[in-house]
Amino acid sequence: MKVCIIGGSGHYQYVLDGLAGAQVSLVGYAPGVADEKLEKLESALKAAGVEAPRFARWQDMLDELRPDIVVVNTWFGACAAISMECLRRGHHVYAEKPLATTLDDLHALRAVYLEGLGAQLGAMFGLRYVPAMYSAWRFVRAGGIGAVRMVGAQKSYRLGRREVFYHTRDSYGGTIPWVGAHAVDWVRWFAGAEFERVTALHSTQGNRGQGEVEVTAACLFAMAGGVIGHVNLDYLRPDSQRRHDDDRVRVVGTEGVLEVRDGQVTMWREGAAEAVQLQLESPPQCFADFVAGLRGQGCLVSAEDAFAVTEASLLARQAADAGGTASFSSQRLGD
Repeated sequence: MKVCIIGGSGHYQYVLDGLAGAQVSLVGYAPGVADEKLEKLESALKAAGVEAPRFARWQDMLDELRPDIVVVNTWFGACAAISMECLRRGHHVYAEKPLATTLDDLHALRAVYLEGLGAQLGAMFGLRYVPAMYSAWRFVRAGGIGAVRMVGAQKSYRLGRREVFYHTRDSYGGTIPWVGAHAVDWVRWFAGAEFERVTALHSTQGNRGQGEVEVTAACLFAMAGGVIGHVNLDYLRPDSQRRHDDDRVRVVGTEGVLEVRDGQVTMWREGAAEAVQLQLESPPQCFADFVAGLRGQGCLVSAEDAFAVTEASLLARQAADAGGTASFSSQRLGD
């Protein structure tokens, strides 16, 4: 199978790390928008020992190379339109999350995907594949803490100096859809329940003059079955910290509580006096898992997952913009 990359603004490293395991070949790359910088992508290609031609226009690349899979990894506001064109051409798409930065674009992308042209769609929810998250999810879904009643998730990042496209909502999309999508995904994934309503807040205060970048956000989700989900996000992790991120998940069940923090999983179970550290399992590699799904072997992230989490993130951003609550449609992918 042949792979092309469009853009160098997201998590292309997922793809480079999975090429060998997926038994696919990277045959070309191109910018997704005119002003996009590809130097970091090109350095990563060189470090991975990958030699592939650069094209000035991604459309010309697809016409000439006719890849099986297209990785859409450009400025976030442009991803949906490019993904739609790739699907219409019959290419499988592995896209950066969120799938779209507006609800109109998301609905249009969903319509193209549901036309059933044979092309599949995956998204870069690579943090499901972190050993601690994967192991915790497996334990929870097996009933290890009883019925899930509440899930809380945290994403905290260093802000640094972001590329200029982050500074404008049209090209960036917002911190809830970009950073928060991972945490929103964890909430839904661990809960095993769909979203019904969301109340949210966000603020640009303290973003060091970086335009419209929100640096703090919080979301409260009402979910099916009375499950509660909550997410807190920030770009204010001190630059002095050795690690860029501080990811956490806390799952409250009827028979125990489980926490993921600092790469470890800790559980407090009803009837046990002491906390227990879970043994970590080895998850598949995220891009290789997507390719395995194309070959009929199953995949940890479905297109339905990607659409549902993108919708939830965009509705949370909408609620935060309005300072209120947004409700979800009862219609789901495929209905």
